[in-house]
Amino acid sequence: MHVPQILVVDDDLEIRKLLARYVQEQGFRVQLASRCGEVRERIVTNQIDLIVLDVMLPDGSGLDLCRDLRAMKSNIPIILLTALKEDIDRIIGLEIGADDYLGKPFNPRELVARIRAVLRRGRNNRATPDDAGRYVFEGFTADPSTRSVTDPKGEDIELTGAEFDLLVAFLDRPGRVLSRDQLLDLTRGRDGDVLDRSIDVLISRLRRKLSEGVAAQLFKTVRNGGYQLAAKVVHVEEQR
Repeated sequence: MHVPQILVVDDDLEIRKLLARYVQEQGFRVQLASRCGEVRERIVTNQIDLIVLDVMLPDGSGLDLCRDLRAMKSNIPIILLTALKEDIDRIIGLEIGADDYLGKPFNPRELVARIRAVLRRGRNNRATPDDAGRYVFEGFTADPSTRSVTDPKGEDIELTGAEFDLLVAFLDRPGRVLSRDQLLDLTRGRDGDVLDRSIDVLISRLRRKLSEGVAAQLFKTVRNGGYQLAAKVVHVEEQR
């Protein structure tokens, strides 16, 4: 049985030791790092299943590191730790591809709960049946079995895990108006925060990435309601 390995990144030695001990006690393996450079070394030499990444590091910003990892096509889930309180700082983290965030100070128990939630979403995504079929909409094709999206020209569109989960939530419910709370439940389960604006960020990212002439029309904003996928969706089942 595979035991997930968590990379805890923080420049404070006492925080690293505390989190390492607690996370290990919850049944995970743990690697530690205090700098951006060490993170890059760890992910090359170890199988890392999730990164707990502090935003403030001695040799750079955790936000920049997160952006760099996503630019390198790394799909390792990332939970950001930040002492910054403003929503805009957390939104920036989500915009650059983080899977979740947690503001300091925090209870280690909450961190472990978020680690489990992010890993669980990843396992559920990988468990998608191969014969689940594909979704076709406005010339785009989304394939849950490979978690891939192609544009009308057949070219791949790179989506993060959170972006793909949100897209599928709409594709499963074409034409329905979905509130932010519903979308949080569908994509993040009970771990979603009702004040969380991450859905708005993800919608903006999907609009930008699915920009083949219909970007503004694909996702309709419904005043005091939420969002709606304003496109015809055809579910094509795979033939065995």
